[in-house]
Amino acid sequence: MVNNCANPECAKPLHYLREGRIFVFDMQDSKTAGTGAKGSRRLEHFWLCGPCSIQFQVERDKEAGIRLVPRRPVRMRVVPDSVLEPKTPTALAS
Repeated sequence: MVNNCANPECAKPLHYLREGRIFVFDMQDSKTAGTGAKGSRRLEHFWLCGPCSIQFQVERDKEAGIRLVPRRPVRMRVVPDSVLEPKTPTALAS
């Protein structure tokens, strides 16, 4: 069960799921991991609180396990001011 934010520097307690983000990973049982044997699997849940989920995301790495990585910045499209200004039809202007 998830009790705290997955960011170890935050560790905010989870009271409500109203904010933040849940990450779910299909994990192989540690006893059979790396042996090639078909073992049991389980779903592991990780939660980032609202402020941490804006900056980070939880990622699964086969070698390092679960890790916290910075989110990629959102690319914003720049629209020239001339596109945003309302245009007056020339036929109505005269």
